[in-house]
Amino acid sequence: MPEDGKITVFLLDDHEVVRRGVHELLSVEDDIEVVGEAGTAAEALARIPATRPDVAVLDVRLPDGSGVEVCREIRSQDTGVKCLMLTSFADDEALFDAIMAGASGYVLKAIRGHELLAAVRDVAAGRSLLDPVATARVLERLRSGGGADTGAQGDERLANLSEQERRILDLIGEGLTNRAIGERLHLAEKTIKNYVSGLLSKLGMQRRAQAAAYVARMQGERRGQPGPGDSRDSRDSGGSGGSGGSGGGF
Repeated sequence: MPEDGKITVFLLDDHEVVRRGVHELLSVEDDIEVVGEAGTAAEALARIPATRPDVAVLDVRLPDGSGVEVCREIRSQDTGVKCLMLTSFADDEALFDAIMAGASGYVLKAIRGHELLAAVRDVAAGRSLLDPVATARVLERLRSGGGADTGAQGDERLANLSEQERRILDLIGEGLTNRAIGERLHLAEKTIKNYVSGLLSKLGMQRRAQAAAYVARMQGERRGQPGPGDSRDSRDSGGSGGSGGSGGGF
C-alpha cells in the first residue's frame, strides 16, 4: 500500500452504471482511492500496469474477453496487484478459472456495500476471500483432471499434438500466460495464441484451465502418485471395493 495508507483500486466492468456505483461506494471511504476504470478487457490491460493498484476489482464477463484472463495477465506481470473477481453468476467454471489465474477473491454482485468494502480491504491486506470448501472442490477437480475426459482417450489425443504443441501444453501446465510462453519460446504472443487454440481443439477442450489440469493429472500419473480418492497405499486397498475418486463434487 502507498505510504499514505490508502488502498488504491482499479475497477473493470462493462456496465457503466455498476462501475459508477462501485466507484462512489469506494470513494467515500477515507482509506480507499479509485485510481482508474475500464469497460473492456483491452482497456484494463493497458491501464492497470500504468496505475499499479493494490486491488483490481474485475467483472468476470466482458464483451471482449474475461476478467479472469485480465487477472492472469496482470498477475503474470505484477504479483503485487491483488484481483477481486466480481460477477452476477455463481459459476463453478468461472471460480475454477479464477483460482487458476491467481485471484484473491470471488464475490457476487449481489453483495452488500459494507461487505464489498470489507472484501477490498481483506484482499489488499493479503487475505484470501475464496471459500475454503469451494477451493477444495476446485483443487480436487484439478487433481482428477479438471473435468475433462482424460483416460486412454486423453493419451490418444496427446499423440495428435505436434512437438511444439506439447511444449506449449507443458508451459500452460506451469501457469504461464501466452505472453510468457512466447518469451520462453521466442515466438510472438499471437503465434502462441494460435497454437493454444489448436491444441485445445485437438484435446477437445474449451478452456486453458482444463489443459492445465490435464497436464497436472498426467504429471501425477508419470510420478506414480495416487489419485485424489486413494489416500491409502495399494496394500490397504483390498476389500474396500470402490475407486470412488470422482463421485459427486463437480
